[in-house]
Amino acid sequence: MEVCANSLSSAIEAQLGGAVRVEFCASLTEGGTTPSYGQIALAKQMLDIEVFPIIRPRGGDFLYNKLEFEIMKEDIRICKELGCDGIVTGILLPDGKVDVERCKELVELAKPMPVAFHRAFDMTDNLEEALEDVIATGAIRILTSGGKASATEGAETLARLILLAGDRISIMPGAGVNISNIASLIATTGAKVFHASARKSVSSAMLYRNEDLNMGADADEYSTTLTDATIVEKLLELANSAE
Repeated sequence: MEVCANSLSSAIEAQLGGAVRVEFCASLTEGGTTPSYGQIALAKQMLDIEVFPIIRPRGGDFLYNKLEFEIMKEDIRICKELGCDGIVTGILLPDGKVDVERCKELVELAKPMPVAFHRAFDMTDNLEEALEDVIATGAIRILTSGGKASATEGAETLARLILLAGDRISIMPGAGVNISNIASLIATTGAKVFHASARKSVSSAMLYRNEDLNMGADADEYSTTLTDATIVEKLLELANSAE
């Protein structure tokens, strides 16, 4: 079980719940962006499980300009300096293909850290072609929902991708994986690794609240979501009983 951790607090909960790895992100409302130096540094100090920061300089699409690409490379260098166990990234071309050349460059730069390819994969124009392209980059794992809004919706495609991948690369279902569906996803896809956020809503401790505005377009300033160790534990229990 890999947990998508949106903060150091979430990463700690993921470890307590039995996760083997965190995909370490900021700003999950944008699908995840690169966390701060401080968060990564403290995660490596405080966690015993694998820490794979996401290398994504902004939300939105996965087509990056030259400056953004340089930022990604610098973030990878920082992750190496901090002793991260790997990174998660992905770049596409304007036509919806995997940018194999630039992804290869990032994989080479990251060594000896392994590289996983995130859900940019789901935004490609042909998943089977993209599978071969990601394999060609040297990535070790693909996080995917099968090109759908959730892993449940993409379950049949996930099963096909897992068969096509064989032992060449790991296919990790993610997006909407939860206590109610993990057993059926295992049965349908045959997947051995899963990705979930295992989050719950946490209310702010603020007593005074200005309800006339907020600091983000649709943000609720007085609640957040954090990974819950008990949800991680339950997911693992259900997954193990389904195997």
